Amino acid sequence: MESRDRRSGRALRAVTGLLLGSSILASGAAFAQEAVDDSAAPTASSSQNNTILVTSQRRVEDLQDVPISVQVLNTERLENLQVDGLEDYVKFLPSVSTQNYGGPFYQLVYMRGVASGGDGNHSGPLPSVGTYLDEQPITTAQGNLNVHLYDVARVEALAGPQGTLFGASSQAGTIRIITNQPDASGFDMGFDVEGNYVDHGEFGGALEGFVNMPISDTIAARLVGWYVKDGGYIDNIRGVRTFPSSGETDDNLALVEDDFNDVETYGARLALGIELDDNWTVTPSIMAQKQNTSGTFAFLPSLGDLNVQTYRDNFQDDEWVQAAMTVEGRIGNFDLVYSGAYLERGIDGLADYSDYAYFYDVLYGYGYYFVADCPAQDFSCPLVNPSQYFSSRDRFNKVSQELRLSSPQDESVRFQAGLFYQRQEHDIQQRYQIDNIASFIEVPGWSDTIWLTKQTRIDRDYAAFGEVAIDLTDQLTVTGGLRYFEYNNTLIGFFGYSENFSGSTGVAACRSPIDDSLSPPSTDGAPCTNLAVTDADGNVIVNPDGTVSPRRSKNDGLIHRLNVTYNFTPDVMAYATWSRGFRPGGTNRRGGLFGYQADFLTNYELGLKTSFADGLVRWNAAIFQLDWDKFQFAILGPNGLTEIRNAAQARIRGFETDVTLQPADGLTLAAGMTYLDAKLTDNYCGFTDANGDPVTVCANPPAPAGTRLPASPKFKGNVTARYEWFLNRDLLAHVQFAGVLQSDIRSNLLLEDNRLVGTQDGYGTVDLAVGVKKDLGGWNAEFYVTNVFDERGQAYLYAQCGSSVCANDVPGIGGNVYQVPNQPRTFGLRFGYSY
Repeated sequence: MESRDRRSGRALRAVTGLLLGSSILASGAAFAQEAVDDSAAPTASSSQNNTILVTSQRRVEDLQDVPISVQVLNTERLENLQVDGLEDYVKFLPSVSTQNYGGPFYQLVYMRGVASGGDGNHSGPLPSVGTYLDEQPITTAQGNLNVHLYDVARVEALAGPQGTLFGASSQAGTIRIITNQPDASGFDMGFDVEGNYVDHGEFGGALEGFVNMPISDTIAARLVGWYVKDGGYIDNIRGVRTFPSSGETDDNLALVEDDFNDVETYGARLALGIELDDNWTVTPSIMAQKQNTSGTFAFLPSLGDLNVQTYRDNFQDDEWVQAAMTVEGRIGNFDLVYSGAYLERGIDGLADYSDYAYFYDVLYGYGYYFVADCPAQDFSCPLVNPSQYFSSRDRFNKVSQELRLSSPQDESVRFQAGLFYQRQEHDIQQRYQIDNIASFIEVPGWSDTIWLTKQTRIDRDYAAFGEVAIDLTDQLTVTGGLRYFEYNNTLIGFFGYSENFSGSTGVAACRSPIDDSLSPPSTDGAPCTNLAVTDADGNVIVNPDGTVSPRRSKNDGLIHRLNVTYNFTPDVMAYATWSRGFRPGGTNRRGGLFGYQADFLTNYELGLKTSFADGLVRWNAAIFQLDWDKFQFAILGPNGLTEIRNAAQARIRGFETDVTLQPADGLTLAAGMTYLDAKLTDNYCGFTDANGDPVTVCANPPAPAGTRLPASPKFKGNVTARYEWFLNRDLLAHVQFAGVLQSDIRSNLLLEDNRLVGTQDGYGTVDLAVGVKKDLGGWNAEFYVTNVFDERGQAYLYAQCGSSVCANDVPGIGGNVYQVPNQPRTFGLRFGYSY
């Protein structure tokens, strides 16, 4: 049998070779001008459109005319690359990286290396990358929605701060998913059926379809639906372990199962297009999706490839619905756009947490604290099995509204201006549970619950923004933009243990040391409130009316964008940009800690966009420097509580480039890459001064200046080669190669944590496809293989508790560092029909 190392080497060599080959072809781009056959026979390039339209600046433009770095996957590329969701399209966006926390909807998105690690906590920092579905933001505190992509016009990745037009969560960039809109000009429909098999796993498949139906000359409806079954490939194997304190044993025999991490996704989207008159259109829409996962998406390498041992059921159910409306019209010569949306999302989950219990029991004897009920009702009662599990219930709702006015875009002086409002509410419920514990150590009112988090988080954003572009000459344009922002974020609720289990946290922190009274109980079922406004001693302040006030973080400010564009020719454009993005501040749960401040990212960028040979060759490039000021950094503090502090300074220098060329009839080559040098420029010492500013002078800093930032590779690149040819006048065949290559990734900013958990290895993958379709509409069929060499890439490394405990290689028990892999080799057959 061929070794995995040899297969991995072949994949890396294949991808590297094509990346280099594409660069060589790009440098000799004149080759693309070789003549196309002018005979009457059909040519594979006859239907290709070399213009890519985007709306990255909130207006329709040719990609090559947009003076910012934009990477685009249009409808054709999304279909050709078998893109269904976030992981699929991120793979082909070199400036974008993700951390997959173990499931299709717990993935954080980063751009251009702007990442400190530790994000995604329910009461932690907001994401640094914003995601939009059409005109509406769909970013939540724990990441964006994992929208299934079908009947989508394009995905746009806007790199660098986009804060002037897109706001707070677009500090490092913005991803926009643009759906196909209703069209009253004619009937259109299509469907796709797919079956696939995951190597080492099981079968899956998909059924997707859409219909576009004119209702009248001015009204149309578009309905899209999908059902997807992703086969599992992680095996839960037999495991037995004994807790030293109690002598109790965990045995997962009843849960042993092959391929137990399967996923079901189903949803629908309905949109209406209503032309009120020649100037005004209204597009109401509703979209809903439900995604059910079972098992875990990580394995433990010490147990063998794709094997894991869990001692509890594991599942996650994610259900959301968004209603949105866009109104577009003209007032005189000005364009007016209103977009509004309401989003509801619910995530329910259950996860094994026994590593935490086992390691802390072995190392520190924590198991002696967990006893059963007995007449004594104290810690002399019999011990129970201390194995823990974690249940969660998250409820989100989000309202966003934007009003935008634009002057005529063909004038030498033009502008955009707008107002924005957004309110996000997150109801948080997390229970760390141990079966059969005594009632006196349970959190009051919550059976078998040793720790409860029951909180409400509300994030409010207000903004006014504007941009003005001035054509100083036919070739030179200057654009300036400002955004005034104001945020007002609150957090209130309960977290911690029962009063009998801990004398300082949880219920005990609700009790006033002056009169021994409890703070008011929470309205959502928690025993009391210990996360609220406190006095100098950390005691919750009860208002005269008996209520308490949430902790609050609020501020306002200005961010800017200044851009200079010069067109050497209609096909060669250079630009320079100085822009700034921000991320709002917030509050910490732990008493005595400062709230964390907003952090800011300043971008200096030079870019070049070129087209040759009537668009058959396109080459774009950008170099940039990002200065990240007092960035927000989350760490695990005592009792596993996440603490967010402003860290030091960081700097990211990078280079991006992409090239597309058609050197011969039917042959299209595309390649893109990003190189990053992202590192601290000051020491990270782990604490702040009296003003909340980071301290950077200390002995033995946990992360000294020069430390590379985590979560993003230094290098990421991709290449695709597609050849199409006619089998006859009606049948168009194709063969396609797609390769992706990325370097290693630090798992953590802190030196010791990174040493214990490890650095994610770099890897490359190769995808192949072959198919045939009826030209100009009709049926199509395709067979594909993804991850041809079955490369086991590391999407994320983690331990269930603090690295010094669960990841430490303790003699006799080792350390449990889990690896979330990319999907193994997958074979698929797809059939589609369009009318």
